[in-house]
Amino acid sequence: MIDLAKQWFRRTRNSLLARNSAWMFLGYGLRILVQAAYFILIARGLGTEEYGAFVGVTALIAIVAPFASFGAGNLLVKNVSRDRNLFSEYWGNAIVVSLVSGFLLLAGVMAAARLFLPGSIPWQLILMVGISDLILVRGIDVAAQAFQAVDRLRETATLTLLPNVLRLISAAVVVIVWHHGTAFRWGYFYLGSTLLCSIFAVVLVTMNLGRPKLALYRIPGELTEGFYFSTGLSAQTVYNDLDKTMLARLSTLDATGIYAAAYRLVDVAFTPVRSVLNAAYPSFFRHGKTGVVAAYAFAKTLLPRMIGYSLLAFVVLFFIAPIIPFVLGEEYARTVEALRWLAVLPLLKTVHYFFADALTGAGYQGIRTATQVIVAVANVGLNLWLIPAYSWRGAAWASIASDGLLMFSLWIAIEYCCRREQSVAFVQQLTGD
Repeated sequence: MIDLAKQWFRRTRNSLLARNSAWMFLGYGLRILVQAAYFILIARGLGTEEYGAFVGVTALIAIVAPFASFGAGNLLVKNVSRDRNLFSEYWGNAIVVSLVSGFLLLAGVMAAARLFLPGSIPWQLILMVGISDLILVRGIDVAAQAFQAVDRLRETATLTLLPNVLRLISAAVVVIVWHHGTAFRWGYFYLGSTLLCSIFAVVLVTMNLGRPKLALYRIPGELTEGFYFSTGLSAQTVYNDLDKTMLARLSTLDATGIYAAAYRLVDVAFTPVRSVLNAAYPSFFRHGKTGVVAAYAFAKTLLPRMIGYSLLAFVVLFFIAPIIPFVLGEEYARTVEALRWLAVLPLLKTVHYFFADALTGAGYQGIRTATQVIVAVANVGLNLWLIPAYSWRGAAWASIASDGLLMFSLWIAIEYCCRREQSVAFVQQLTGD
């Protein structure tokens, strides 16, 4: 055991990817604890109906939130990871694009909210969550991606953790002062904590990496690729989160709270895999410069351990499920069954995320996005069919089917791209080109 620990330490010290992964593991590990405490406080403090109302709003906004930055953060990572001298221009452009698109989307969400959410949810709550998640959170995300682009994952981990710490403090205040709060009251604290974090993030990047500089001439030529990034993230949100909004509309807020609680635990279990994905993301672009074969090979070096962890997570989630009512309260008793259904999701997500990042790193974001959109549409259809008949169970079945379909579809896509790339290389060898 001691020898294994020494080997791990040497690898971490000598490998940039290992060090970055370690920082993300540390950051996300702390985030797991903070999120767990925050989740327990809010779930108990609000109750299933108020918690369901809040989750319904956040899930709806999450669908369009990726368009609030229009892929600017991903473009920053792609270009700066390959050429550090481009940082100031892409940092400045990312801020401008995020602000403009964020305000436009906020207006659209406020106009459309009543079509998708119950009338019992106050419009002020929708506005507060919209400002937070469409404008302020985008600043935090782009700032974290700025550090990610230059392989400073310690700061990325810090900015990933900070919003959750501030929300935990805010949740503690709400529970201590009001004991049983409302989603509306929680919205004020949610907005305030996000505002503080967003200001800090932007200042931190500017002081450490450089001031933003506008290069607006770059924006038109990259709108298509930015649209692909945004659409892919939005489609990802659809098959991950739209079911919660649809549950709020087609079933009950109680069912939404039960299902959202189980899904939240699945997200926590997936966090270690997400930390490795974040640490490896710039490397996918560097490997992808030579083609998808190299990016896919890089993905396959990381996948075995991540699959092993996901199988362990499945076992743990399945067997700890009966503890939930003792932690969250008896009204969450049905979450036990929901969690056992959803426990397979970390394994499915692990595989398809690595396939997807290999495609993105090699310049096949369009194929990744198209695949994600198809799965998102399928997910909506399944939820429209299953939720009215089976409530949260229908949402769980739709989630499992969608993630399985995405894993299989991305595997086909990446195998096709690899074979096409190898065929082109073979023809070029024969012709001497």
